This record gives sequence, C-alpha cells and structure tokens, in this order.
Amino acid sequence: MGRLIATHDWSASLGQLSVWRESLKTTVGLMLNSAVPMVLLWGADGIMIYNDAYSVFAAGRHPQILGSKVRQGWPEVADFNDNVMKVGLAGGTLAYKDQELTLYRRGKPEQVWMNLDYSPVIDETGRPGGVIAIVVETTERVLADRRQAESSERQRQQFEQAPGFIIVMSGSDHVVEFVNDTHRRVFGSADWVGKPIRRAFPSIEGQGFFESLDRVYATGEMEEFESAEVRYRRAPAQPEEVRYLTFVYAPIRDAGGAVTGIFCDGFDVTEAHRTTSALRESEARLRELNAELERKVIERTQARGRVWQVTPDLMGALNPEGYFETSNPAWMSVLGWTEDEVAAMSIWELLHPDDLERTREGFALTQIGQPAIRFPNRYRCKDGAYRWISWVGVPEEGMVYCTGRDITEEKAAEAELATAQDALRQSQKMEAVGQLTGGLAHDFNNLLAGITGSLEMLDKRLGEGRLNDVERYITAAQSSARRAAALTQRLLAFSRRQTLDPRPTDLNRLIAGMEELVRRTVGPTVEVEVVGAGGLWLTRVDRSQLENALLNLCLNGRDAMEPQGGRLTIETANKWLDARAARERELQPGQYVSLCVTDTGSGMTPDVIERVFDPFFTTKPLGQGTGLGLSMIYGFVRQSGGQVRIYSEVGKGTTMCLYLPRFAGAAEALEDELPPQVIEPGEGETVLVIDDEPTVRMLIAEVLEENGYAAIEAVDGAAGLKILQSDVRIDLLITDVGLPGGLNGRQVADAARLSRPDLKVLFITGYAENAVIGNGHLDRGMEVITKPFGMANLGAKIRSLIES
Repeated sequence: MGRLIATHDWSASLGQLSVWRESLKTTVGLMLNSAVPMVLLWGADGIMIYNDAYSVFAAGRHPQILGSKVRQGWPEVADFNDNVMKVGLAGGTLAYKDQELTLYRRGKPEQVWMNLDYSPVIDETGRPGGVIAIVVETTERVLADRRQAESSERQRQQFEQAPGFIIVMSGSDHVVEFVNDTHRRVFGSADWVGKPIRRAFPSIEGQGFFESLDRVYATGEMEEFESAEVRYRRAPAQPEEVRYLTFVYAPIRDAGGAVTGIFCDGFDVTEAHRTTSALRESEARLRELNAELERKVIERTQARGRVWQVTPDLMGALNPEGYFETSNPAWMSVLGWTEDEVAAMSIWELLHPDDLERTREGFALTQIGQPAIRFPNRYRCKDGAYRWISWVGVPEEGMVYCTGRDITEEKAAEAELATAQDALRQSQKMEAVGQLTGGLAHDFNNLLAGITGSLEMLDKRLGEGRLNDVERYITAAQSSARRAAALTQRLLAFSRRQTLDPRPTDLNRLIAGMEELVRRTVGPTVEVEVVGAGGLWLTRVDRSQLENALLNLCLNGRDAMEPQGGRLTIETANKWLDARAARERELQPGQYVSLCVTDTGSGMTPDVIERVFDPFFTTKPLGQGTGLGLSMIYGFVRQSGGQVRIYSEVGKGTTMCLYLPRFAGAAEALEDELPPQVIEPGEGETVLVIDDEPTVRMLIAEVLEENGYAAIEAVDGAAGLKILQSDVRIDLLITDVGLPGGLNGRQVADAARLSRPDLKVLFITGYAENAVIGNGHLDRGMEVITKPFGMANLGAKIRSLIES
C-alpha cells in the first residue's frame, strides 16, 4: 500500500505528498505499519487512505476507492459515514460492535458484520483534521453464533417435545437451566429454572440422588437408575408421591473436556413397575400352588397306595431320558403294557409319529421347571392301536411326575361334532344356492318372456306385412335384454367376477360430483350431509361401480327413514388398521379409505344384519326390491380388495361402511365418458375378429363393414394366431377372452405382440376373467368391453382404439 499511496495522484484531493501536513504523514505511517484493517478519512470529504489489511477487507473495491471521498467509495452506506464524519470532525468518538451493514464489495449486495471504532485525528491547528477507523470484520463469527443459537433452539425444541423427562443443570451447585414439558408434568418443575437443584427440589433429600449428582460432576462418570423408587412432593403443601423412575445422570463437558454440568434424561415407569410387581406376586403364588401340586403328586407316587392301584388314570415318574421309571397298573388296563415293559421303552417309542415334535417341545419345557397342564398326545397300545392321553406333568428334582387320562372317546365325539358342523354348513350353503337359483330363474323367466314374446310378435307382424307398429316390439325386446344384462352384472358383482375398470380415485371429488344427484334422488324430506376428510388418501376402484354402490346405499337409507324422513350422512375417512382392527374386519393390516353412509331410520335387528348380504334377501314389500343391491355392493367391494361393515341399532339408524385399500399414486381426472352419437367411419383398416360364437362374430363383422373397415374372422385362438403370424395387414385385433382350443384371448394377444408390438387389442368378455386379462392392468393399446354391449358402443371403442 505504501507504493500505491506514493504513486497515487493526490493533486485533486490532498495535494502532492510533499505538501502534506506532518500530522497526516505521521498518521498514515502508523496506519501502514499496523496489521489491523485501518482507514483514514481526511478532511471534510473524508478522503480515504488505508493500509494493506483494509485493502483485503475492501475486496473488489480496492484500489479504486484509494483517494476517493468516503461517500463515493461506499455509496451504499453514505448516511452511516456522514454521521461518522460529523461526529469525528466535531471531536467525538464512535464504537460499534457487530454492526450489520450491506456492502457491494464484489459487485453484489453482501450482508456483513463488523466491529468499528472511530477516533478523531488532531492536526497542527489543534482541531480534528480527519477520522481514523479501525475495521474488524466479524461476519463469520456472527453467523457461527447464529447457527449455534439456531442449533441450540432446535435441540431445545427436541428436548421440549421428547416423550421422556429431561433436565439440564450447570455448575457444582447443579443450577437448573432447562426442564422439558414432561418433566414439568411429572415433578411440577415450572419454576425451577435458575435455582440450585437442592433448593428447587428439597423433598428428595436423603434418598441419595443429590450425592449421585455430586459424584457425576466430580468424576465425570455417568450413573444410571433402573426403576428407582423416588419419594417427592410437587410443592411443600402437597402430599408425598411415590414414583418409579428409570433415568441417567450424564456429564456435560466443555471443549477442553472439563465437566460443566449434568444432563438427566429418563422415563416414569411407575405403571410398568406396578404391573411387573403384580406379575411377580402372581408368579410367586403360582409357584406355591405348583409346589403344592408337586408335593401331592410325589406323595401319591411314593406312597403307591390305594389311589395308585385303582385309579383309571395313567401315573408314573418320567426321567430326563424319557423313560418312566415307575408306572401304575392303569398302563396295563388302558394300553396293555406291564410296568417292566413301560420301563424298558422310552416315550418316543410309544408316541404317534405325528405327535413327536410337539411332545419334544413340551418335554423340553418340563426340563426347565415348567409344568405341563392338559397336554394331549397319542400313545401306542400293545395291540398296535393308538389312544389319546391328556397329561399333567409336574417337574420335581430332575423327575417329571405324570398323570394321564384316556380321552379317546372325547376326541371321537369332537370329530363327530366337527363332521356334523361341516354337514350343516354344506346344507346352509346349498340352501343359499337354492335361493339364488330360484330367484335367478324367476327374474330371468320374466325377462325372457318379454324378449321371446316381442320377437314372436315382430315375426308375426313382418310375416303379415304390417310394419307400422314393429318399433314397439323392438323397443320392448331391447329393454328386457338390457335389464337382463344389468341383472347379470349384479350377479357377477355378488360372485366377485364382474369386469372392473379400477382407476385411482379421490372419493371426496367423486362424492362432490354426485351430491346434487343424491339430494334430488332422496327427496326433500331427507337432509343430506357430506363430511369429507381433509387430506383423504386415494383408492384404486371402478368409479362407476362405486357410484352405483353409493347411490344404492343412499336409496336404502332413504327407504329406511320413510315416511317421516331424517338425516343422511355421507362421510369419508383415512383408516390405518392394525392387526387387531384388521382381523375384526377380515382384512389385511394396512391403510384404507372408508366411505360410510349413515341414516336415522328404523335400524336393523341382528338376524336381519346376518342375512342382509344374501342374494334375493330383502325387507322391502313385494315388488319394491330385488334383494341383489347389497349383495352386489358386497361382491364389488370384496373384489376390489376391501370390506363392508354394518353398524345398526333398532330405532336409531344404520351405518354402512365400505373399506377400500389406499392407493399410493396420483389421481386421474373424473370424466363422464359417454359414447359419441356420431362415429367417424373407418378408412379401410383391417380388423381381425376372433370369437367362437358365430352370432357375435357375424354382428361384429357387420358393424365393422358398415363403418368402413375390412373384417377377417377366426373361430378360435389357434386360427386367429395363424393369421396374426402371417404378413396380412392387421390394424386391430378384437378377441373374446374365453376361447376354445387351448389358447385364450390374452394368450393370443401376447403371442401376436411378439411380432406386432404395436398391435391394438380389444378384449370381449361375457363375464370377468379378470385374472386372464390382467386384473385391470392392461398394457398400452389394450381395452376391454363386456358382453352384452350396444353396437354403437362397440363402434366407438373400435374408432378410439384405432385412432389412439
């Protein structure tokens, strides 16, 4: 800096160096020899002269600011420096510690902190000629202190929220610096901070805890307490409490390793201690009872008195090798073995092979002192048959004294009862099948009568040439066919075999889209309330089926509240089912989304709840219900991996809850997908149709030809695959899923895609072979349509697939 100052042109500011006053030269000389950052602000304008250390501080501003006015050198802090010059030239001094300023040292704003000391420099006139500043940057220390403070605050928050109690003490007097919320609740320590522990908590005097604190502080060695009994009062006027605490005194050390305080962390284990104590007392009483039982067995065995001789129960003393050293006459009467024969064989030779492993485990327990109570296994008779024996075995001084009762007849009775119960369940199952087939036959006969009757009348009118009224019969036949298709879908839903189109779904959004429809449907006498859970998880479900299920539940609720009406509540919630809750609902443990519909209607009796999901069971008057609504909902929800539960009380109402598995991905947009009324015709694309039903194949081919496509037909999977493996142009494959000849529709499609990877595929299914077509997980370019379907819907599917 000395060279820069000497070569700088000072003529416009302070004049050449030769005319500088002696006071200026002296101050500059002292400043240049200092290792501390210093700057001299000379004259009224504060002309800047500084040393090497200050040039480092100035960074990108050096050397341009040398010889400049301080306002021009540091314009971003001009007001601050104006005050410095005003005070300094008036003879005053200024000192700032960790002064925060924003400087542009490197072309961009930079927040810095500094220790600043300003003093006037007296010139030859006896007045201040300038101001000298000592500038020490403290930015790194300030930021480090702040980080340390933030870290300490985070640690304090963690301590505050810790489940155990925490107290921090400092110094040899153990002055309390911190207690967390748990500590305040357990000890009433809200006013302890700032007090030595002996003054803050005098009621534990004499129990050794203060002495332990002193030892930890003196030695630096941690001390632990496990379920220690502590007697204390929360306040002088309050009664003494006895608690059991598990805690640790740990030394706090400074950077040099010296102990400066003590950290205490622990838990109130009073309840666990009391439970353990009660368990120990119970175990002691049990041991006494066992000992008494053992003594009685020993006495009977040693006495070999009348009971030993005449009892029908097997008795004996079993050694650790598995041999009965003694046995009573009952062994002969029950199993046919003499006492010598019993002593010559180990129990492992007499036991049934299927009972060996379980008996070894029970025998091992007796060898460590645990008695065997009502332990059943099968022993071989001398004639080769096996009999069931239920044993009581009490270990005593290396032997196990045993008593065994023959329970062969009881086991046979249990087996007969189980067979009878299985037969009853099979009978109930057949009764349900009978109800199902009977109801199905009734409904389908009605629908078939409408279809066949309409077709007969249509045939008769066409034969007579009377065409003016045929539309009525066509409409009637189509209506009956659609109702038959709907009934089939309900039956498939009940049997959990319908074709589902599961999509990630937000139940709150789905309900919001249906709310107006529900309100209009249930009518003005029913107040509808929707309670949607915040942050509701997604579920993967067939939206149209869920909408049908929700509407069905709302209609059932409305009917239950007729005629006076009431309140209908639709509620969603997130449910995390642990093992017990999942077992109660017959589900796997995990995360579920619930949809519950609650009415304030008449409620259901337990016997109605038991049958409510049976097909064709209904409590509604004749003609007002099919009895398939709830069975359809049950089948759909179970097929979707969920469960349905009913909570009802007569006279108060019913809650129906659907539990559906959580989906972890993103939701898809809710759309009303209606087939377009006008279908764009094809442009000669070639479509291969594989279906073993000639009528279906003919209808599909006609739809294709009428819409401008070229159709190729195949009767089974093998014939279709042969065409697909040829060079014939195929733009779309339409295939039934269930095909004869060993290849189903999915197998044909997968084989075709080996040579035609971009082949579009439309699966047709008469029922839901979900496992075959991928359980709703179809590859890109694949769609599914369920029989029966409208020809317009088929045409729309074909066009959308070809254009995709």
